[in-house]
Amino acid sequence: MVLDPGAAGGLGASAAPRLPHRHGPPLCSCPSPPAPGPAPRCPRGTRRLSETGAGMRRGESAGGRGGMRAAASLPHIARGRGGDEGGGGRRSPCLLVALRPRNVEAERERFFRASFAYDPQFEYAEPVPAAVLDKYGAASDRFVAQAIRIIRTVLEKYGTYESFEVATGGRLLSKCQIWSVIRKYMQKEGCVGEVVPLADASLSQICFLIVSLDAIELLYREKEFLLRIIEVVVQLTDDLLSQAVMMVEDSRPTLAINLAGARQHWLEGMLRHEIGTHYIRGVNNTRQPWHSSEGRKQYSLKPANPTEEGLASLHSVLFRKQPFLWRAALLYYTIERASRLSFSALFQDLEQYVQDASVRWEYCVRAKRGQTDTSQPGCFSKDQVYLDGILRILRHRQTIDFPLLAALGKVSYEDVNRLKKFGVLEKTRIPHFMQDLERYMKQLDHIVTTNGLNEEELEQLLPD
Repeated sequence: MVLDPGAAGGLGASAAPRLPHRHGPPLCSCPSPPAPGPAPRCPRGTRRLSETGAGMRRGESAGGRGGMRAAASLPHIARGRGGDEGGGGRRSPCLLVALRPRNVEAERERFFRASFAYDPQFEYAEPVPAAVLDKYGAASDRFVAQAIRIIRTVLEKYGTYESFEVATGGRLLSKCQIWSVIRKYMQKEGCVGEVVPLADASLSQICFLIVSLDAIELLYREKEFLLRIIEVVVQLTDDLLSQAVMMVEDSRPTLAINLAGARQHWLEGMLRHEIGTHYIRGVNNTRQPWHSSEGRKQYSLKPANPTEEGLASLHSVLFRKQPFLWRAALLYYTIERASRLSFSALFQDLEQYVQDASVRWEYCVRAKRGQTDTSQPGCFSKDQVYLDGILRILRHRQTIDFPLLAALGKVSYEDVNRLKKFGVLEKTRIPHFMQDLERYMKQLDHIVTTNGLNEEELEQLLPD
């Protein structure tokens, strides 16, 4: 079945969809896509839910165009659109758009021409909200020692991060292979009847719809909107700086996947992060009495983070043979150093861990976003949430009810025991990889050991 995503929202209850073929088209009969366009933005009606880093993109190097950026790169900082379209009044851009310097490419060129001896002067399309800068203006050094140990453990074993990626990530996958992995993963989660190519000339990415047969049955029984049959829109693009990003666009969950970062042994981990964690917990959250901001206040819920991103980050590496927490560790370290250093000094400091100058630039921009004069110490600390959440969950993994943590939606692990008597558990989804809980717990133990952590250290860092 081929659906027009722009038309789906406008069909009324009288519009009956055509049922998809049960088995779908052959996996390798992918349509020839139009030329990949720019990365997904944060337009009107779009909310960014999550982003997974460590991706690559084709872009400009110091010497010009045509290079392939090394895959140690960062979550995508979305590019804003050049104007407010439509007549619905002006809306604030999403956080990542607001924090992207509008002159970042010009400052990058100037920085590289100066042989890295220059501190960029960033400009923003709109003033960065003071409340945002206040919230994320202070870095923590609580887990710096652990971050450094994780980074050095990877480098001692593999020499460079690029070598680690090639050795453990496997080969890059073709579009058809990515499609096949997505199909199989969604079938494992039990929420997909079909993955179909989306034919729409208005989209510059290759898109697929993850369609739920259960939702189609609901549609016929209750004559609901056609939109109900769309689980997730998946976009394939080669212009992301990240492996993936999950957002809600026009009321549809939309997952953008980087073609250049989809590796054989890592793609399913990305799907566990985005679909198996963020998406499933989000779906389950809609069933709970605390699904609204008022409900969260009523039940006195703690913030979903750092649990949300910590859990998703663990799921990214869960079944790797070498489940190193490189990205979370390097982000944590970079932000802590940014709070003490200028941009150029931070860039020089990171050279001990990352040789690729383009990758170091990305980490520095990520840590310094929100600043205008980067010659001053300062940081944007949001990305420390990954390692923070990881270590907290690993510290308490023996007492956390992980299936219940997924079923209750966007809640902190600290609230699970208190909330379980209020939760609506009927028809909630549990990620397939949590079904064998014994294996799941063994993998968490393996992550602890691989990254040079131990129980005594975690208890001292995070006492009860």
